[in-house]
Amino acid sequence: MAEEPIHHCEPYERVALFIDGANLYQAARALGFDIDYRRLLTNFSTDCRLLRAYYYTALLDEQEYSPIRPLVDWLEYNGYTMVTKPLKEYAQPLGRRKYKGNMDVEITVDAMEMGAHVEHVVLFSGDGDFRRLIEALQRRGVRVTVVSTIRTQPPMVADELRRQADFFLDLAELRPAIERSHARPADNTSSLPVAEDYEDEDYEDEEDEPHSYHGG
Repeated sequence: MAEEPIHHCEPYERVALFIDGANLYQAARALGFDIDYRRLLTNFSTDCRLLRAYYYTALLDEQEYSPIRPLVDWLEYNGYTMVTKPLKEYAQPLGRRKYKGNMDVEITVDAMEMGAHVEHVVLFSGDGDFRRLIEALQRRGVRVTVVSTIRTQPPMVADELRRQADFFLDLAELRPAIERSHARPADNTSSLPVAEDYEDEDYEDEEDEPHSYHGG
């Protein structure tokens, strides 16, 4: 028997997902689970008309190993529209390097363009900077669901974002429909990649240490 979908979309609605990859990963990790992106797509394809699922992330230069590259490649071949850009490097004292890769502009531009073609936008982010984006979409008659969580301390969604949205879907409530099972099949053919050490848009690296993402 098929699982009941968990979302606020109506069967007649054309829907687009906008996933801030780093933000979603942080929220899921704080709640203690990994996301099965195949199940996530299925959930939002059930009982509504899913047109696009955008996934946004910044990546290291192609010459350097990026811990999320396997996930990005899998998503690109399995129904997601990938939007990526290189992380920018900033000089730090004592020979340290810091990288930034904010995707807010890309999400905002794409969401405004898609707003002419959908009735419902689902935004996977808790970033309060998106409040004005939600307001602009609502003026076009588009309903907006924000997916993040208030079940952590501190909450990972800005209060003004949650108030502005038509619906707020806590990631903890969505978890049963999108959680990744860690049981691997015998042939391992359907296993999904998991982002490793992928926390947020701030990436720091000391020359003699392995790469890792740090919360900012």
